[in-house]
Amino acid sequence: MRKKNEFNVVIERDTEGFFIASVPALEGCHTQAKSLDVLMKRIREAIELCLEVEEHPFYESPDFIGVQRVAV
Repeated sequence: MRKKNEFNVVIERDTEGFFIASVPALEGCHTQAKSLDVLMKRIREAIELCLEVEEHPFYESPDFIGVQRVAV
């Protein structure tokens, strides 16, 4: 059985209430939805499509450390 790829996903909410998901490791890999359940389904589909297009080999995700908000 092939080991599954794992990716870090960043989730934010916009001013209209949509959840937005993006995958920093895959350029242009993002989606949006009104609910988190739908968002997670869509981001999985987006990742699969990005992997098909870019033909990535097995991807070893860097260790997730955290997210910081910085005011400037």
